[in-house]
Amino acid sequence: MTERIIAPDILYNIPSPAFVADKSLLRRNLEILRGLKERTGCKILLAQKAFSMFNLYPFIGEYLDGTAASGLFEARLGAEEMGGESHVYSPAYREDEFAEILNYLSHIVFNSAAQWERFGERAKTAGKSCGLRINPECSTQPTDRAIYDSCTVGSRLGATAASLDAERLHGLDGLHFHTLCEQNSDALAVTLTAVEEKFGYLMKDMKWLNFGGGHHITREDYDMVRLEACINRTQEKYSVQVYLEPGEAVVLNAGYLVAIVLDVMFNGINIAILDTSAACHMPDVLEVPYRPGVIGAGEPGEKPFTYRLGGPTCLAGDIIGDYSFNAPLKPGDRLVFTDMALYTMVKTNTFNGMNLPSIAVLHEDGNVETVKAFGYEDFKNRLS
Repeated sequence: MTERIIAPDILYNIPSPAFVADKSLLRRNLEILRGLKERTGCKILLAQKAFSMFNLYPFIGEYLDGTAASGLFEARLGAEEMGGESHVYSPAYREDEFAEILNYLSHIVFNSAAQWERFGERAKTAGKSCGLRINPECSTQPTDRAIYDSCTVGSRLGATAASLDAERLHGLDGLHFHTLCEQNSDALAVTLTAVEEKFGYLMKDMKWLNFGGGHHITREDYDMVRLEACINRTQEKYSVQVYLEPGEAVVLNAGYLVAIVLDVMFNGINIAILDTSAACHMPDVLEVPYRPGVIGAGEPGEKPFTYRLGGPTCLAGDIIGDYSFNAPLKPGDRLVFTDMALYTMVKTNTFNGMNLPSIAVLHEDGNVETVKAFGYEDFKNRLS
């Protein structure tokens, strides 16, 4: 997708560092998702674990059916700020939170037959639709992404076919699986085959089937035709409502992180120290790992001046990556990182006393609105 060009005067008028959600690019993604809904009849939920900027929930709610949560706080946030359907899944629920969590959700997914037997009656009495997460034991992740593979031996995520007794599952309304991460629909097709082989005997009695997240639906090369075929075939064969709960696909390429160069130095390579940190503000850079894009920058050596971009923390490995530029960097220069909506705001931390980036919206009229700024009290109050 062609990068949107933001006028320099806009960038220089917002605090740094700052996450900026681009509403026009977000709308583009949402229109793709709404089109999928209209053509197939599936329902789509925002997976809040990837993006929880609730200032935009009313806007997102115009396109999607609700939210997917991983626990009490996300369930409450989705119910209060977006409305619609509110689904929650957790590997295990806390006894002291369960009554409260029932206040905020429409659907609850259990991770095991034991959790269903422990909490299911209370959920059904409260009028909630109940489901079970299944593990199809069908790995489609590349070997270098084992951390995201929920189908590996020893995975705690979802019940395997061998662990289930149909008699213990009476009263369930749906099944849920989540095995993908940033993948195309060919991986979904493979997974669905495994789901049918192992759990098809249960699906005939269900009202819904949740395909989970990890579908890169709004990526340019995504095979939408295959996805639609998977949805339509499943709904027709089993008479179930199919749900998808994408996180990344909702905000893919729709956010930026604005940063300032604080200093430049040389130690075998040119180094630029920024006011943003991989460890604190975009930890997936270190965890995945990956190299985010920077508007106007190239690969190392592609342009005349190459720099290693790093954060100001004491962590030696707080490195964002190596980039090249048309001109030397100097203190005060602004850099704009791309695709900085997903798994950024939700994962930020204040290690080393780092302040959190401000949160802003780039409106469709070109104006930037800062909706949240942070300070010392946000750092202090979470520590004691």
